[in-house]
Amino acid sequence: MGKVYFVRHGQTYWNVENKICGATDIALTPLGHEQAIETGKAILAAGIEFDEILSSPLIRASETARHISEMTGKPMRIDERLTEQNFGKYESTARDGTEFALAKEHFADRYEGGESMLHLAQRIYNLLDELKADPEGKTYLLVAHNGIARVVESYFHSMTNKEYAAFGVKNCAIVTYEW
Repeated sequence: MGKVYFVRHGQTYWNVENKICGATDIALTPLGHEQAIETGKAILAAGIEFDEILSSPLIRASETARHISEMTGKPMRIDERLTEQNFGKYESTARDGTEFALAKEHFADRYEGGESMLHLAQRIYNLLDELKADPEGKTYLLVAHNGIARVVESYFHSMTNKEYAAFGVKNCAIVTYEW
């Protein structure tokens, strides 16, 4: 049985400010760069084997992936489908805002100016289906965002809407999934 690994990007300036990043292209902090380098070292120390890194095009994820690629010597490429969900009017607002928390429970609704969770799930599920069916049987490391982490988790594990809305991965945490 194959595996896929998931890493959330390093710390961003908006993470520090408790703001929703979404599809807004926000840079890593100096700590975020350090976290990414340390993640590469941790992958090597743990003997985690993969063939290729797939990254979101947003700078916080692509820079995290670049650092991991440099540390591990594994190739990376951008996959647009790993772009974080567009949270529309909620981008740059408080992550723990009451209105946003309620909006996250409405999967079919598009965030004003953004995309629905169902649309996001379609993108990510299609990508995971492709990786699972890879004729070469490659193992991938995905570097993306917390919203993407929720969808990946829901692909592999049954979750209630409430569990889905509450799920999160810490910056640069490594999560392992088996097909």
